[in-house]
Amino acid sequence: MYYIAAVNKPVEQVAIRGILPAEGSCAVFLGNEKKTFVIYVDAGIGAAIGMFLNGTVKDRPLTHDLFALMLAAFGARVERVVINQLKGSTYYGRLIIAAENEIQQRKIVELDARPSDCLAMAAQQPAPIYVSKEVWDEVEDMSDVLRGIEEERQKEGND
Repeated sequence: MYYIAAVNKPVEQVAIRGILPAEGSCAVFLGNEKKTFVIYVDAGIGAAIGMFLNGTVKDRPLTHDLFALMLAAFGARVERVVINQLKGSTYYGRLIIAAENEIQQRKIVELDARPSDCLAMAAQQPAPIYVSKEVWDEVEDMSDVLRGIEEERQKEGND
């Protein structure tokens, strides 16, 4: 277990383990060897996350590319993201940005952000993804569901 100073809460480090289209949205599976859970995001952001993970070259910068270019222009980068709260079925996230340039010393900025944007930026940079222990303990383990989907895809690929 890690502790993130910027949010001062115990956290679990996770990774994006899968992305699946869902009705009108995208299911993003986040997890580690202990547990996997799902966050549903807008289909467009789900597609962007997939492109970043796959290293897809784009003709023009997407919104998250533009944001990353702006950060770089100011000597900043996404240091990490934290999914820090769950209210009902709504997740909340924090985008932790580190800036260091010739004008000022290292500065950490913590921004409130949609988890979908946090995940896209983490996939684009790449940057580590954390989930607060509070959220981690509340979410349902979907590891078996993801494993079943992966097995089904393998079967379809072998046919």
